[in-house]
Amino acid sequence: MKILLVEDSATLRHAMSHYITDAGHTPLIARSGEEALQLLEDTPVDMIIMDVEMPGLNGFETTRLIREWLGGHWIPIIFVTGRNEDESYREGIEAGGDDYLIKPVSYMIIKAKIRAMERIAEMRDQLNRLNAELEALSQLDSLTQIYNRRTFTEQAEQQWLVATRQQQPVSALMIDVDHFKLFNDHYGHPAGDACLKKITQAIKSCLRRPLDLLGRYGGEEFIVLLPETDSVGAFRVAGSINKAVEALGLPHDVSPTCPVATVSIGGATCTRTAGHSLEELIKCADRALYKAKRSGRNRALVDEVVIHKTVLIVDSEADDLRRVTSILQQHCNILTAEALDEGLEIAFDVRPDVILIDAGTAAEDDHRFCRHLARSDKTVVIPVVLMLDEDVPEGPVPDRFIGIRESLRKPLTEKNLLNKIQQLMS
Repeated sequence: MKILLVEDSATLRHAMSHYITDAGHTPLIARSGEEALQLLEDTPVDMIIMDVEMPGLNGFETTRLIREWLGGHWIPIIFVTGRNEDESYREGIEAGGDDYLIKPVSYMIIKAKIRAMERIAEMRDQLNRLNAELEALSQLDSLTQIYNRRTFTEQAEQQWLVATRQQQPVSALMIDVDHFKLFNDHYGHPAGDACLKKITQAIKSCLRRPLDLLGRYGGEEFIVLLPETDSVGAFRVAGSINKAVEALGLPHDVSPTCPVATVSIGGATCTRTAGHSLEELIKCADRALYKAKRSGRNRALVDEVVIHKTVLIVDSEADDLRRVTSILQQHCNILTAEALDEGLEIAFDVRPDVILIDAGTAAEDDHRFCRHLARSDKTVVIPVVLMLDEDVPEGPVPDRFIGIRESLRKPLTEKNLLNKIQQLMS
C-alpha cells in the first residue's frame, strides 16, 4: 500500500517512515497539512497517518478537507497525537479519523494498526467490486447478456442528446425473430433460449462500432441504435443482420417462411433530431417492422421519421374503409384492418397515434377489441374514436364500448373527421 505520512517533526518522520517500510508498504511524506492536500491532488494513496499538532492546518482541519475532497471515496486515516483527553478523541472521530494513536508509538503497534486498516480497505475494495458486478448485472438481460430494455433506453437517450447537439443522423432497428412462438412450441423452451443466444451473437457480429447499442426489447424482439447513421447505412446493417441470422442455419421446420430461423427488421432514420424524440424514432421503426412482417418476413425495411402521425382504421365495411382512408391519406400515415384480430395485431405491434373503429365492428365478439386495448399498457393511452351509424341517436359513447370516449357519426365529412383527428393528436 501507499501510505501518506503527514508529520512536521523530522525525527518522527524518519522513524515512522522506517516503520511503514519494514511493514512492507511505501511511505509518502508530507511535512504539513497544506503539503498533504497538494500531494493528494495528483497522487492516489491507500492510507493516511496524520499528526494532529502541526503549524498552519492541524490534523483535524486537514482531515476534514480531505474527506470533503474525496467525497464518497473512503481511505483509512489514523491520527497520531500526544494528547490523551476524551475531548480530543471525540474531535478526531468527528473530523473523519478512523483510529487514534498516542505518542510515542512503537513499531509493533503501528504495524498492527496498519494491518487492521489494510483488512478494512480490502473489505471495502471487495464490496466495491461486488457492487460494480451487481450494477453490471442489473443492466443486462439475464439470458442474452446484452442491455435490458431499461438500460438500453437510458443509454440511447444519451446518444440522442449527442446526436441533437452535433446535428447528426441517428437510426434505430427493431428486430423480431420470425415465428418464434412456433419454434418454442415445436422444439421446447430450452431450444428457444439457445436460439435467442445464437441470434444475439449474430446481431452483435454485425455491429462494428463502439457507439452502436444493442438491447433485448421483449421476448423475441431486439433493438439496435445506430448513431451517426443515415437510412442507407441503417439498411446496410439490417441486411447484414438478416444474412448473419439466416447463415446460422438453425432449423425451423415449422416456419411458414424459411426452413431455418430468420428475423424481420424494421428501421427508422431521423436525419434531424430537433423537434423529434427517441420514442418517436422507435415507434417509426416499430411500424417499419410491421410492414416487413406483412410483406413476407426475413427482410428489412427502413423508413425516415416524418412529421405525419399514424392512424389505424378498423372497419369491416370495405366501402366505409376506403372512404375514410381517402379523406385522411393526404394528412396521416394510414393503416387499415377489416377484421378485429388484424386490428388488434396492428395496434399492439405499431401503436398508432389514433384508432378509428366502426361501432358495429367493435361490438363483434362481445367488444373484445375495446377490452384488449383498455387492458394493455401498450395501447391504453391511444385515443380511440368510435364511428357510429347515422341512425344512432345523439349522446355519450355507451359504456359497453370500454375505454372509448370519443365518437363521430356517419357519414363522416372531411371537416369533422380532420378536426377530430387534429384535436386528439394535439
